[in-house]
Amino acid sequence: MDRKRVLGWWWFDWASQPYATLLLTFIFAPYFAQVATASFEAGGAAPEAAAAQAQSLWGTGLGLAGAAIAVMAPILGAVADNSGRRMPWIRAFSILYVIGAAGCWFLAPDDPALWRAVILFGIGVIGMEFTTIFTNALLPGLGPRHEIGRISGTGAAFGYVGGLVALILMLLFFAEGAGGRTLIGLAPAFGLDAEAREGTRFAGPFTALWYVLFMVPFFLWVRETPGQPRGFSAAAAWADLRRLIGGLPKRPSLLAWLGSSMLSRDALNGLYSFGGIYAATVLGWPITWIGVFGIVSAIAAAAITWAGGHADRRFGPKPVTVAATLILIAVCSIVIGMNREQVFGIPLSPGSMVPDALFFACGALIGGAGGVVQSAGRTLTVRHTTPERATEVFGLYALSGKATAFLAPLSIAAVTAATGSQRMGISPLIVMFLASLLLLAWVQAEGETGT
Repeated sequence: MDRKRVLGWWWFDWASQPYATLLLTFIFAPYFAQVATASFEAGGAAPEAAAAQAQSLWGTGLGLAGAAIAVMAPILGAVADNSGRRMPWIRAFSILYVIGAAGCWFLAPDDPALWRAVILFGIGVIGMEFTTIFTNALLPGLGPRHEIGRISGTGAAFGYVGGLVALILMLLFFAEGAGGRTLIGLAPAFGLDAEAREGTRFAGPFTALWYVLFMVPFFLWVRETPGQPRGFSAAAAWADLRRLIGGLPKRPSLLAWLGSSMLSRDALNGLYSFGGIYAATVLGWPITWIGVFGIVSAIAAAAITWAGGHADRRFGPKPVTVAATLILIAVCSIVIGMNREQVFGIPLSPGSMVPDALFFACGALIGGAGGVVQSAGRTLTVRHTTPERATEVFGLYALSGKATAFLAPLSIAAVTAATGSQRMGISPLIVMFLASLLLLAWVQAEGETGT
């Protein structure tokens, strides 16, 4: 096992995690919700309706980005495997990551261009997802089979630490809270204008710069999986993809795993995408509180995901995935059952901090269990492929995560719009997690590589 190559692969998780931590969850998404809600209120909507419209718009944008990924992922995976090359694709989609992240800067609080922000953010999501597909495809060649779970789990934990460090830096020196000051009472660094929310908006350029800097070890130390490079042939790639998809009925374990991961990862992304928005609008948290919530979640995610990687090595990825999914179902139930006035129908005194404490606990569990689901998912996918065809199968894995990527955000948007309640808008996620558990019954714990 080439330890430097493994270390370089881990650096991708460190470099890429801030898109999810800063932009998708704890800084930019809540900021977007605040700006969009204010814009809709200015247009005449009532406060609760304006918040629901903001959540619906965000969900629509994420759903469209997910649909684009679903269409392209398996085709590009087949092309990459057919040519024997992954690194050029990682470089190309890294450019989209950087463009999308940097573009978040342009969402100003006065006269906001909401759809432009959603489109730029979606471009970055596409870049993040595709670089992940191709880096994941390198995983089978990083070590022996019995070490893949530990390598995957440690890499994911390392990524969460990177997201944690990035979030702490944003909160201490850039993101402005009450009075235009950061978490430690400073004005935003570099002379950024707090009144124009430039400290918070800097999360976009900060994420782009972080990625560029910390991808250097990856590109220096990671090389293609050893093997004979092949010539590019779109026709051959398409034929291989058709063969793989056509053969799925003969590979019931892989088929069940793709269906299960499709539902669980879509539901998990729904939790990530709307958790910060929920905190900002239902609980009324300022950005700095949401950031502290993110720190707690990231610490828990790093610790639990690292432990999950070692549990994966000892018990295998399937039982670890089942346990983490049950935790996520419990979290969704708690989030739906509480608001500022009550918890599961039990009234709370005015100003009670019980909802805040519960949501902090939920955040820790979402981060930890979500990290374990994703890390163990990579291991289960490796057990259903070979190093030579890894990108193709990880492309299908991405397709399974994005074929219905519109389902969680759009179902949240639809239920939110129908009920006028952001809490009830989370309810479809429970159904999706339960369905994913049902499909896991057909997944072989040791996988299948097929032909």
